[in-house]
Amino acid sequence: MVQCPSCARRCEPRLTCPACGAPLGVELDCFAALGLPRKLTLDPHALERIYHEAGRQIHPDRFAAAPPALRRASLNSTALLTRSYRTLRDPVARGRYWLELMGEKLAENNKQVPLDLAELVFEVQEQLGELREKTNGVGARVAVSVRERRAELGESLRRARAELERNFARWDGGEGERGDLVRELKDILSRIAYLTTLTRDVDRALESAAPAAH
Repeated sequence: MVQCPSCARRCEPRLTCPACGAPLGVELDCFAALGLPRKLTLDPHALERIYHEAGRQIHPDRFAAAPPALRRASLNSTALLTRSYRTLRDPVARGRYWLELMGEKLAENNKQVPLDLAELVFEVQEQLGELREKTNGVGARVAVSVRERRAELGESLRRARAELERNFARWDGGEGERGDLVRELKDILSRIAYLTTLTRDVDRALESAAPAAH
């Protein structure tokens, strides 16, 4: 139980006091901060609406003339709300946070390139090396090949994100063993991380090579 810094009522930890609506300034997990159940599948529009409504209710400007304890509570709750929204609105960040809640760390299975991506990573990096070295007509041909690879990466990333959503649905539906779901989630997040990095490298290389490729 915590005490409201505005009306002094004692209540369960939450973002705002159920009696007076003042911010409580307590630490909460990201789902609780937004008043959501611990479910991985979220409606982004509903999430944004909740965030803005709660933000207006606890914004520091509303408590500029309040006692110090209430001002601190407003600042703390606003920071928590913003952090929670940014974490949950992005499916990848949400998945990583879910692993934290489960006491897991993605880094444990993220020290090497996933086996199903190893060949792709090598081929893309080889092509990027050629693109950086070539000029004129040869550079243009390599750039075309790299652009084709960029499209493939985009499709692979789309499929991986779809797998992530399916994993979320299994968590929410209680389907499968926790250990299997954790391993699958780690694998998907790891692949998304590598695909995102590759995509960024390709985009940068194409942008840098654009003058020479024409």
